[in-house]
Amino acid sequence: FPAQVLAPKFSVCLLFFFPHVLSLCLGYHLFCAQSTPLLKSLYFPEILKLNEDPRVHGVCLHLPPASLTSRVLNTIKPEKDVDGISDLNMGRLVRGDMSKGFVPPTASAVMELLERHGEVQGRGGKTNDKVSQAQTPKPVDQLAEEIGLLPEELEAYGRTKAKVRLSMLDRLHAQPDGKYVLVAGITPTPLGEGKSTVTIGLVQALSAHLKLNSFACLRQPSQGPTFGVKGGAAGGGYAQVIPMEEFNLHLTGDIHAITAANNLVAAAIDARMLHEATQSDKALYNRLVPSVNGVRRFSPIQIARLRRLGIDKTDPGSLMPEEVSAFVRLDLDPSKVTWQRVVDTNDRFLRKITVGQASTEKGQMRETGFDIAVASEIMAILALADSLSDMKNRLARMVVGTSRSGQPVTAEDLGVSGALAVLMKDAIKPTLMQTLEGTPVFVHAGPFANIAHGNSSVLADKLALKLVGRNGFVVTEAGFGADIGMEKFFNIKCRASGLRPNVVVLVATVRALKMHGGGPNVSAGAPLPREYIDENLDLVAGGCRSNLRKQIQIAHLFGVPVVVALNVFKTDTQAEIDLVCQIAKECGASDAVPCHHWAQGGRGSLELAQAVNEATSRPNNFQFLYNLEIPIVEKIRTIAQKVYGADDIELSPEAKAKIDYYNQQGFGTLPICMAKTHLSLSHMPEKKGAPTGFILPIRDVRASIGAGFIYPLVGTMSTMPGLPTRPCFYDIDLDPVTEEITGLF
Repeated sequence: FPAQVLAPKFSVCLLFFFPHVLSLCLGYHLFCAQSTPLLKSLYFPEILKLNEDPRVHGVCLHLPPASLTSRVLNTIKPEKDVDGISDLNMGRLVRGDMSKGFVPPTASAVMELLERHGEVQGRGGKTNDKVSQAQTPKPVDQLAEEIGLLPEELEAYGRTKAKVRLSMLDRLHAQPDGKYVLVAGITPTPLGEGKSTVTIGLVQALSAHLKLNSFACLRQPSQGPTFGVKGGAAGGGYAQVIPMEEFNLHLTGDIHAITAANNLVAAAIDARMLHEATQSDKALYNRLVPSVNGVRRFSPIQIARLRRLGIDKTDPGSLMPEEVSAFVRLDLDPSKVTWQRVVDTNDRFLRKITVGQASTEKGQMRETGFDIAVASEIMAILALADSLSDMKNRLARMVVGTSRSGQPVTAEDLGVSGALAVLMKDAIKPTLMQTLEGTPVFVHAGPFANIAHGNSSVLADKLALKLVGRNGFVVTEAGFGADIGMEKFFNIKCRASGLRPNVVVLVATVRALKMHGGGPNVSAGAPLPREYIDENLDLVAGGCRSNLRKQIQIAHLFGVPVVVALNVFKTDTQAEIDLVCQIAKECGASDAVPCHHWAQGGRGSLELAQAVNEATSRPNNFQFLYNLEIPIVEKIRTIAQKVYGADDIELSPEAKAKIDYYNQQGFGTLPICMAKTHLSLSHMPEKKGAPTGFILPIRDVRASIGAGFIYPLVGTMSTMPGLPTRPCFYDIDLDPVTEEITGLF
């Protein structure tokens, strides 16, 4: 060695493992006073030699900080990494796996103290903050390289997240798809039962423990519940998407783009009605088709409107007066405008508003309202589109209201659909992130699961299926219970994508099962009643034989095998856990396993990963619940009877009139997207278990023509949530010095 390097020597090292294990082993210290390329070329071979030397049980590096690069640290074999500084050992440490490799004494002591005080084994929002902020995500370009993305297919937003370009689909079009797994759930309590957490824990287990390529596909959460009641949707404990704060806040701006596009349509509607009410045909025509440098031309979107009117002309000077009138007048009926403005905040006072009160609007007042941004039809379109061209066409087809003569008026009629595509051109690209254990995640779209289909995007799933390859897994999540999110995933999303799932993971909790077995009401923000904390096998059995059994049966209607994932909480007893798994199998699940991903990360979902892997080899006889060609009423009745357990449906006079109108307009072959409560299989939120003997009332029927579905309203559905007395934002804060966020979970 050169003079700058102290002669390496063997020494006997006493390695202390907290709290009570002493190990005497032969160690090796490599000292270096300074770092040069020459020195690096000398100590790299030395480290490799020590890796293979059976006499050396551990290696400590004493090198200048500048030399401790990732390449150097990861040269040491993990089992000889005394300081626990290699990426693999750091990853094991983060998820609490102290059974392999060396664990530094300080880290070991901290882990033991956390376990003793319930921070690892318990559940709580503040722990989510600590866990997620303690892990530094790998750079997104490194993540992209690991999963097979090319640098030109990535658009970085900072160092930890990036948009993925759709050109990747063309490059990998010949690559076989991986296996497709849907995570759904039983009917939840108002607290949620952890589908996102299960999704993340499952992909961590598939990747880190079964060594299978895997990808999670999740919806982007709305700001509404994040600052309102439920909190964020990044998972929890050691099964989270990181950076959790970015996931739950603005991310890459998709929801803002949807808000801007939606409100541009709303502004265009009111402006057009004002101008038509206050101008003659000639004045309108001169403004809509102005003379520029002495030349008048129709824009392409105006020519498309002329074609729909049956006017085959391109010269603005050749239109007859009656053709001019038809062209310039949409003649929207103010009482039949269905488009509302949106904002991504829970604000109950915007549910009904009056617009046009200023004197400049010349008396054009009307009642309207706001929806939450994720309830916009544009969000549903983003989730179902399979290309930029498809999204543009869907945006053009959106029906915003009806003319006084009874004709649908579209975004293309308004002349705004091209501008909408411009606003949405980046939002159509899925956002790449990662889990705590470095498994890739696509975060994309977030449609309301009540009035829309409640699933992440078709494009995210398609991209992920190509990236994981034939033997890999893509795990995607459906909103709310299997009677809502899963049914819509199959009947709407799978029709749009052409994809077919291999297995359904049905998430259950002892807490929710006790509620369905006759337990008292559960309310967000209120302490859980004793029935949910103490062992009660009767309540558990009652919930299993009602709601869990019914949800398994719903999945079997589509011919897909079911694995039940019991999301375990610290108050669950072993007897309760065993009972759920036993009854689930009796009810037709191919397997049922307890999951401990919250406390243990991927290691805690290993049994679930094995069960899912095995289930994908079982026969899959996928089928849709109904044929699109049957009448709208029969499609609604089929869902009500076979999925919800209703005896029949009852249509209001308004619902019947709307169905007749949609049939007349040629919309009768669209799939059905039922809008009903998520708190019961029926339309009655208080009816738990598996209600029977009821008639499902359909009070209204509406249509999202751009998204491509008819949505019947069952009962009163709010598309704008309100804030509770004590919203989540009371606990959210920012340290102005460190910029650390607290209370966001």
